[in-house]
Amino acid sequence: MAYQDIDKVINSTWDVVIIGTGVAGSTLGHALARKGKNVLFCEKGLSQIDSTQGLRGNFAETFFPTPCAPSTGHHDILLKAGRNAELLDDNSTDKVSRSIPFIGSGAGGSSSLYGYAMERFFPADFTPRKHHPSASESNLPERWPIDYNELVPYYKQAEQLYRVRGEVDPCKADQSQQFKPAPPLCQPNEELKDLFLKQELHPYRLPQACEYVPGCRGCQGFLCPHDCKNDSTRICLKPALEKYQAHLLDQCEVVRLETNGDRISSVICNYKGQQIRLSGVTIILAAGALATPKLLLQSTSKRWPTGLANGSGLVGRNLMRHYTDIYAVRPVTRKDNPGNLKELAFNDFYSNDRGKFGTVQSFGALPSATIIAEEMEEELRQSNYAWFLPFLKLGKPILRTVITRLFKDRVLFASIMEDLPYSENKVTLTDDGQRIRLEYNICVHEQERIKQFRRQLKTVFSSRPHMLIKQAENNQRIAHACGTCRFGLTPQDSVLNRNNRSHELDNLYIVDSSFFPSSGGTNPALTLAANALRVADHILEIAKNPPQ
Repeated sequence: MAYQDIDKVINSTWDVVIIGTGVAGSTLGHALARKGKNVLFCEKGLSQIDSTQGLRGNFAETFFPTPCAPSTGHHDILLKAGRNAELLDDNSTDKVSRSIPFIGSGAGGSSSLYGYAMERFFPADFTPRKHHPSASESNLPERWPIDYNELVPYYKQAEQLYRVRGEVDPCKADQSQQFKPAPPLCQPNEELKDLFLKQELHPYRLPQACEYVPGCRGCQGFLCPHDCKNDSTRICLKPALEKYQAHLLDQCEVVRLETNGDRISSVICNYKGQQIRLSGVTIILAAGALATPKLLLQSTSKRWPTGLANGSGLVGRNLMRHYTDIYAVRPVTRKDNPGNLKELAFNDFYSNDRGKFGTVQSFGALPSATIIAEEMEEELRQSNYAWFLPFLKLGKPILRTVITRLFKDRVLFASIMEDLPYSENKVTLTDDGQRIRLEYNICVHEQERIKQFRRQLKTVFSSRPHMLIKQAENNQRIAHACGTCRFGLTPQDSVLNRNNRSHELDNLYIVDSSFFPSSGGTNPALTLAANALRVADHILEIAKNPPQ
């Protein structure tokens, strides 16, 4: 339930306070609440637990009064659509740019917007240095502090919990997965599957957390109007509130963590215009790989002059984001393509004799031509080619027509390539300490890997008319950010231990994608859910048998 008596909230000492309600936070909170723990969720955005609330069924931009790129003037609309509404400063080049990143805010976090692909990482992802020997300047560890086999039982639990439907990837050695059946492929994807098979690739039905009710449109990028997307709100947060007596404070921004000795003593929040102080036995950070380091860096004190839990100096560093491109492919059959649903994937280039790259999967539908044109204008305004803006404005009606025709009857695929951690790629704070500042550049080694992946995929799609929409180099495409509070084996090379607990604070855990020491080459949601279940078991065991 959402808490109404704020005085009771403030005067309680919660077993667990969880900051963020995305896949990691909601899954962990649900697991702990089921076992009787008194759980409080703090969510910066709006609740929208009730499916009738919010702006659903289309991109937030369609609800703007006039067509334009998102700005702070669209704050309320973005929040009602489950979107982040805060500016991010990008200091990666000499020309500082500001934009509102396309990430979730509100109940369910980014899972409320995701395309519900639920894929396991490969075993190779847990020994990253072995598979990237030439990346000498990166901060890749030899291995994760846990291995694939340790996560397997939790992968199985997470797949069952999120009701994943699809097929097992033929490229994975572990063929023990069992999924619920998914609907048959639409005709264009059936045709493209045959094309991939003829090239001796291994396509399969992408495992997805969806119920596929009549009228399902995929809903990638916006809130689902049919309540069939199995996001963390539907699967974990709502049941935790309704069945297991957990509680939720929405519109509750945590701005600072205070300590007493080696423990978090207070959680300071801005709650609907007033400052409140919360306390909990265990504090869980699950705000995302951008917001989590921001909070730690804001929580300075005499003991923590460079930020909380930052004795290693790694809080905010080693930022990774997947390099994602879009391929618009025209099949021979140009009918029965219901909204570019996400259906197919293949992983033949995940790791091969040319290197380790990533996955290729159906992308889902793009925004309207009007939205794309406005995004192009805004990106041009922030670039070194702003002088071209008057020409773009004049040609915008023609541009919208061209975009509409270009993508009509096309099937979209996304290539998702693994990023590697570099210490100079980081999240810091703006000079006033209030906003996130991004510093991220693609080094020569990664640029070459991107080119290699593109060359391989050009061969795959060459027998069909297709177009590559390059997005890998675009910093505004910050989805799947990770790595900014990595876990590891020692306090010198990581922020967290193998159980996702801070090396330096006994009751602070971080379970969002900040903890990833490497990004893998596929969607992170299932790994986040599986690891959250693993950490929940650890917290329950510690509560049962506290260390002496």
